[in-house]
Amino acid sequence: MSLSFDDFLKVDIRVGTVVDAQPFPEALRPAIKLWLDFGDEIGQRKTSAQITQHYDLDSLVGRQVVAVVNFPPKQIGKFMSECLVLGVPDGDNEVVMLAPDLKVPNGGRMY
Repeated sequence: MSLSFDDFLKVDIRVGTVVDAQPFPEALRPAIKLWLDFGDEIGQRKTSAQITQHYDLDSLVGRQVVAVVNFPPKQIGKFMSECLVLGVPDGDNEVVMLAPDLKVPNGGRMY
């Protein structure tokens, strides 16, 4: 399937900083609830991520990550996810989150 550049532009991918991370014990697969600050234009959004293999709660706050912010909210159990943190699999198929390698302003759009 081909994707046009116009299709790509419809996906709003932004940088946000984790401002809170909490356990998500009721998730079917081990996950963590995240609250992300995407700056003044977008504000804070929450999501859950299956990132327990490489990340613990204490290491997440203050970390910048890349996420899609224009998907509709999705109910995950009793939790409403408002964005999608992006990641790639490691050699064991565990999630490694995508992030800028330098600190950038929250809400910066990927291009």
